[in-house]
Amino acid sequence: MDVRTDRYASPVDHHIAQVNIGRLASPADSEQLAGFFAQLDPVNAAADAAPGFVWRLQTEEGNATAIVAFEWDQGDSHGVLVNMSVWESIEQLAAFVYGDLHRAVLRSRRAWFQTVAEATTCLWWVPAGHRPSIEEAEERLVLLRDRGPTPAAFTFRHSFGPPATDGRPSNCRVAQSGSG
Repeated sequence: MDVRTDRYASPVDHHIAQVNIGRLASPADSEQLAGFFAQLDPVNAAADAAPGFVWRLQTEEGNATAIVAFEWDQGDSHGVLVNMSVWESIEQLAAFVYGDLHRAVLRSRRAWFQTVAEATTCLWWVPAGHRPSIEEAEERLVLLRDRGPTPAAFTFRHSFGPPATDGRPSNCRVAQSGSG
């Protein structure tokens, strides 16, 4: 019998989607970004094997860095990298994001990516089995930037429960620790 004891667990009819983007501080083939790209495959493999992982955006070759998206957010950077995935619950996603391996990579992000004032990470609930598109992720991030956290687009720090079973957003707002 599967009994969920964590209060942020997604019911089986909804999963949590996340997108995060980064504005490159230098060209992708530069020495400055070599450390980032060297860690990408091990981090992605760890995510793929993590409890609660469902899906991640990638090309047929398994390369998410080749996907062109969020060009409107490029600014004066050398391009935008996108990471998008779906997880069974917010807690399982957070366990990976704030786990030792991923957190170690995050510590070096300022060497590889520009610091921006706007939100670069967005979470939202999707029906189980749904794979969000780039366009959907762009709309959610714009919504978060324009309106702040809402049930349709939120952060780890200011998250919301999954939609009610009748398809309406839940009014359950959950404040979590961590970056958002």
